[in-house]
Amino acid sequence: MALPSIREKPLCIDGWVTCHVSLAACSCLWHLKYGMLNVLLVTFPFFALVLTGYIATYRGWLALPAIPGLNGFVLYFAVPCMLYRFGANTPVAELFNPVVFGLYLSVALVMVALAIGVTKRDGIGWNDASLGALVAAFPNTGFMGVPLLAAILGAASAGPAIATILIDLVITSSLCVALSRLDGAGVAGAKRAAKLALTGVVGNPMPWAIVLGAVASAYQVVLPTPIDDSVALLANAASPVALFTIGAVLARSQMTSAHAMPVSHYLPVVVLKLLVHPLLVFVGALIARAMGFELDVFTLTCLLLVASLPSASNVSLLAERFGADNGRIARIILLTTTASFVTFSAVVSWRV
Repeated sequence: MALPSIREKPLCIDGWVTCHVSLAACSCLWHLKYGMLNVLLVTFPFFALVLTGYIATYRGWLALPAIPGLNGFVLYFAVPCMLYRFGANTPVAELFNPVVFGLYLSVALVMVALAIGVTKRDGIGWNDASLGALVAAFPNTGFMGVPLLAAILGAASAGPAIATILIDLVITSSLCVALSRLDGAGVAGAKRAAKLALTGVVGNPMPWAIVLGAVASAYQVVLPTPIDDSVALLANAASPVALFTIGAVLARSQMTSAHAMPVSHYLPVVVLKLLVHPLLVFVGALIARAMGFELDVFTLTCLLLVASLPSASNVSLLAERFGADNGRIARIILLTTTASFVTFSAVVSWRV
């Protein structure tokens, strides 16, 4: 058999390269398509429960007066038990990682500043701007994030996620509540509001559950079997009931607080929450690593997924309490929850 001439060789090589490039492109598209599909199969049940709660409330199958009872069960019993169990089974060093605290807190402060800066340009006062900043910086980690991350990444994701809950509950919330009082009450009013917010944190069982879990982890405390089984039952109820309750709260807000408003009053905050928040975490992680701080890939992935979560539904309750425009807050929470089915899944597909 005659060997190919020199002129024929480039044609063969070009064909070989073209074939392999095409195969590589097809492979990438296949992995992107089916990788994203696999992620959606994992995240779908969580968002489906939110939708179920929304429909049940909107159609009247769940009475509006029943929602506070559901919320109370989740806040005071189910989620604290879940957080305690995760905390008790997580090393203390992971629960209180100073790099995680520093990075996430820095990003939260930047998010608050950005959200206030964006919304006040539209003539929105300090009260609505500050509560809007809180809904931009505060992900729904307690009710949605911890069980969702555990399903995707495993129980080890609880450490970074729980650390972010402490920051959001204690620092970010108190700061935004204090800023919300600058409209008429000034600095003195802001101080009173911050004190009131911190008092609310003390009465919130979630931080205490985290602290008790950390103590149990540090001292290897094991609950008696009957008590541990009872705590486990409540913890297992946390995820489905919390997700259903999120949907119910969103529906109630739409039914009672919805009103017409310019798109510019809420859409920029939605973009900040779903796109800018995870981007800032990623950039912050790069800066932290460049400064010599240790941040492993798994922990960074956990923080990115937390930042990609929708806004926390309990901000709506704070908006009602402090007289902010709850219709605006509810719309932001609803849009971030709806859109995050795609955006959160995209981040999972990228990182996991």
